[in-house]
Amino acid sequence: MSAAVQALAEATISEHEGVRYLHLGTPWVQGAMRLRSPQRIELEYVQRMMAWLLWFDAAEVRALHAVQLGLGAGTITRFCHGVLRMPTTAVEINASVIAACRHWFRLPADGERLQVVHADAAQWVASPAHRRSAQVLNVDLYDHDAAAPVLDDEAFYAACRDVLADGGVMTVNLFGRDARFERTMRRLERVFGARWLWSLRPTREGNTVAVATRARPWPERDVRLARAAAIEDRWGLPARKWLRIVRPWTTRDA
Repeated sequence: MSAAVQALAEATISEHEGVRYLHLGTPWVQGAMRLRSPQRIELEYVQRMMAWLLWFDAAEVRALHAVQLGLGAGTITRFCHGVLRMPTTAVEINASVIAACRHWFRLPADGERLQVVHADAAQWVASPAHRRSAQVLNVDLYDHDAAAPVLDDEAFYAACRDVLADGGVMTVNLFGRDARFERTMRRLERVFGARWLWSLRPTREGNTVAVATRARPWPERDVRLARAAAIEDRWGLPARKWLRIVRPWTTRDA
């Protein structure tokens, strides 16, 4: 979220049929956790944010550094840290969200493999200290109105690319009544190049996940199938479905 935001909404909690939800003072859902399965990824779009796994061999995942911009209910952070066993960093500007995740959403304390940073995501990615520091970057930045991504310009995406090591992969949640999918994809194209862009079909709720890589190609078909099977067997994510709904970005005329 932008440093220009002066007053950040307080995190609020609701529960329904065994699922706990995070809000920012409005009905919009900012994240969710099933109480009996806290490590499970409950929301479909958040599952799709993990589609970056298709670009890597399962055996190498634990050695990768994953960064999340926007903590939400801590779902991706818990999954990367607790299930995938990856070194994990989460960047969140709203202190009440961090506190809620620690108190209500079973986010572990910082440790050797986990760091939750209270900071502005735009400033964090712009810092020279973080260049080439991550192989995986998950971007999910929304305010209390969930109208559009809070950070959505070429300068921000260029800084995100700088955070990625060579061959790194970024996923971005694109959602909101003011979001413009093709506009954002053109911005990503100017930063990453059309060859390195993909997207998954929108969820029923309207979330579209974009994938951008720092020169890591889409695997060959046999490799994709084997990786999808491994992801489902090891981590219970619907990776075969991802294969059916992922599409390369094709440049459109303005």
